[in-house]
Amino acid sequence: MEAWSWQKSLVRMRHDLVGRDEDHSDMLVILQHHPVYTLGTGSLEKYLHFNIQDAPYEIYRTERGGEVTYHGPGQLVMYPIVNLRYHKMDLHWYLRSLEEVIIRVLSSTFAIKASRIKGLTGVWVGNKKVAAIGIRVSRWITYHGLAVNVTTDLSPFQHIVPCGLQDHEIDLLISLFLMIDWNYQSKNLSWGILSQCCRQPFGNAMSLNSSTFYYNSGRYLTQKDFILKNIPIHIEFSLCFTCAEELW
Repeated sequence: MEAWSWQKSLVRMRHDLVGRDEDHSDMLVILQHHPVYTLGTGSLEKYLHFNIQDAPYEIYRTERGGEVTYHGPGQLVMYPIVNLRYHKMDLHWYLRSLEEVIIRVLSSTFAIKASRIKGLTGVWVGNKKVAAIGIRVSRWITYHGLAVNVTTDLSPFQHIVPCGLQDHEIDLLISLFLMIDWNYQSKNLSWGILSQCCRQPFGNAMSLNSSTFYYNSGRYLTQKDFILKNIPIHIEFSLCFTCAEELW
């Protein structure tokens, strides 16, 4: 609930900055949630295997798109607060860009071959979903975002039909490489998502060209700070987009 309120306050702040022509930096919130179910704006209760008045965990209906999902410890959650006016005012492009960031980081950092499934949103390894995406856009400013299952307890997913998909399983990154210490490597996943964007710009996806990282307490971040904790991290950055010719 705190992270949700924080996102909305950042979006309101961005709207005010746009009105004063002072909106120059995009933002990213990185965190883990305590166990919680979230519903999208149009989510159907038929995908819940419990009485909504007697849910196993807290449950909230949010403004994002998509169906019900679960968030909890061991899941890397990222909420970009991005002004698409400065990039490309195309929601499909933005969704594919988020997917591409995750696919490239899993490949470059862990040699995990992830992909998309046509007609569906998210990132998959084979037929199993490892990252979910659900967004909201308010006057072209994005919020909500993506969640990557790293060491998450999957049992809460058994009480729902995740994302309304009956025939697809949820998987963990830890299950793909059991010998990896994911409690340690989770910081590399977080940092990899940022450094992939900063150092290897690519067409049709996001590239960071300058960054200021800090906790909401104000302390500056380094790579060693990027380990999953129940501490929200607030990052401000500037986004640029590079055409494919510059990459190749």
